[in-house]
Amino acid sequence: MALLNRFSKTPILSILAVVSLSLAACGGGGGDDRAPEPGDRAVARVQGETIWASDVRREAVAQGLIGEGEPFDVTSVLFRRVLDEVVDQRLLAAEAERRGLDNSPLVQRRLQATRDRILGDVLIETTIDGAISDQAVETLYQEQLRLARSSEEIRVRLILSRTRAEADAVIGMLGQGAAFEALAMQRSIDQATQFSGGDLGYSTLDVMPQAYASALRDKPAGSTVGPFQTEGGWAVLRVEDRRRESPPTLDQARPQIVRYLTYEGVRQLLEELRGGAEVEILLSGDVAPELQEPASAPRVPAPAAAPAPAPVETPAPKAAS
Repeated sequence: MALLNRFSKTPILSILAVVSLSLAACGGGGGDDRAPEPGDRAVARVQGETIWASDVRREAVAQGLIGEGEPFDVTSVLFRRVLDEVVDQRLLAAEAERRGLDNSPLVQRRLQATRDRILGDVLIETTIDGAISDQAVETLYQEQLRLARSSEEIRVRLILSRTRAEADAVIGMLGQGAAFEALAMQRSIDQATQFSGGDLGYSTLDVMPQAYASALRDKPAGSTVGPFQTEGGWAVLRVEDRRRESPPTLDQARPQIVRYLTYEGVRQLLEELRGGAEVEILLSGDVAPELQEPASAPRVPAPAAAPAPAPVETPAPKAAS
């Protein structure tokens, strides 16, 4: 759905990685048996230093094995595997300390950088995440519903040919009563849709390649369109259906809205901090083109502003709903 896609494509600042486990291992602080979180559970002890279930959870989240807030059963095979990795990490860190490696200036700077990331993450959690209320999510959702125009979805079938002559032959056979689905299976060179009778599913014009969108713009259901040239060959289309697109529900849009609100909160906080701080950049001269800010870097557009789709050879098939 277009509205949900617009929320999901909004550039979001990547939240700082949680790496406090490594910092605790390198920085000592063992021997404290107080649970770091309410309801936490001690799951191992390495040379007198307790490893908590929350330590293992953070490591699993950092590795992408579970999602933030997802249940993590301490009796599961995955938990035991990650626990073994945490134990190994603690042993390696302790041996590094024994050898005095933590005293080198380079390691001290890396530890400081890790500490900075953790503190920044905690600041975001305490000042921004806590400010994202259900009311704020609902307000932004209703605002986007008012701003968004309900667009139209089109279900299309495709026969893609290598040459104009082959495409003209397809038009001739269709004119003689041949079934579009059968011709797609027999003659289309588009492997993604060939064996589904050329079915591209439902799409909106704004996510289609320009050649397809232009050809389909005013064509009613039942129309045969083409042949016209695309990057992949010569296309013949049939419009199966046109319908008004339904906006996403609040529950469907909530994750994207929360990410957007988080990004906005971080952006505003950084603007405030930079405005009150003395920051001096010591680099001089022009920035080399390859070092300029990438196009994927976070911006501050309204969440309903969808970026232009990247051109593709043919529209990706989409399951009919």
